[in-house]
Amino acid sequence: MSGALDGLVLLDSNVLIHFARNDATAQEIENTHSLTARSERPLLSSIVEGEVLALAKYSGWGTEKLKRLADLLAELVRVDAGLPEIVEAYVDLYCFARKSGKAIAQHDQNDLWIAATAQATAATLYTCDDDFNFLHPQHITVCYIPER
Repeated sequence: MSGALDGLVLLDSNVLIHFARNDATAQEIENTHSLTARSERPLLSSIVEGEVLALAKYSGWGTEKLKRLADLLAELVRVDAGLPEIVEAYVDLYCFARKSGKAIAQHDQNDLWIAATAQATAATLYTCDDDFNFLHPQHITVCYIPER
């Protein structure tokens, strides 16, 4: 589930956090996938936007890191999770997960919305965790990026 892929890209929260921190994982992502050089700007789910802004506020990020995050968010194409296509994809993924025996805890809801955004936009989801493995490749395409 890794490697550079063509087409639209949707960034998971953990990828954005690494870029805001400007850490080794962010540098590896950029070196491997050249996200800033892509002709199509990466997509930003409104769910991911809320997650990273909440984390930044809760964690008391400093001015420099908040500015880097704001600049990064401004470069992405925001996709509202309330769009009918995304809501429909969410319903389908939720039903698939439940019928597959996957318990959907409250904290998993955001991941389903993010996955629904990837499915509805036909974007490859770039992530550093395995929360989406049960949906790949049948429902969404995931590009897994190991953390450094």
